[in-house]
Amino acid sequence: MNILKFGLMSFFTCILIMSCGGEKKKEKESFSYENKSQVKEEVKEDSNLANVVLVGDDGMKFDKTEIKVKVGQKVKLTLRHKGKMDINVMGHNVVILNKGVNVAAFAVKAGASRDTKYIPGDSGEDIIAHTDLIGGGQTTSIEFDAPEAGIYDFICSFPGHYAIMKGKFIVE
Repeated sequence: MNILKFGLMSFFTCILIMSCGGEKKKEKESFSYENKSQVKEEVKEDSNLANVVLVGDDGMKFDKTEIKVKVGQKVKLTLRHKGKMDINVMGHNVVILNKGVNVAAFAVKAGASRDTKYIPGDSGEDIIAHTDLIGGGQTTSIEFDAPEAGIYDFICSFPGHYAIMKGKFIVE
């Protein structure tokens, strides 16, 4: 009789334990780093505003390799780092370079500019705009006017990232 009671008690305990926690698993599955409702709220009715959201991660990737805007358009560039790593290990920024700037040469100068968050102090002529350097879970934004028509390079200037974290900023 005791064996039967012990067996039934064990069976119901197992069922109870297995039924707990199912809700949390469903919550985790629906979790997203991008709050799409927030992105929609940021879009203004102003047709002269290009609202660009670029997402970086711990895998050293941007979610976009091409950004298109119009000449003279006001650009709001938001960088989100959806990773978890610290700024000193996996920091990201976005640097939009002027036409004709040698990306590799700029990246070497940037890599030696730790004190200025990997933006060389003498690079005023080389850069159209840049965001702040951020770490995992952080977000930053900048606003600037789009330059003349053309194709410009954008990179992350954190040491070694420019080879993978790059793209084209196209002004039409």
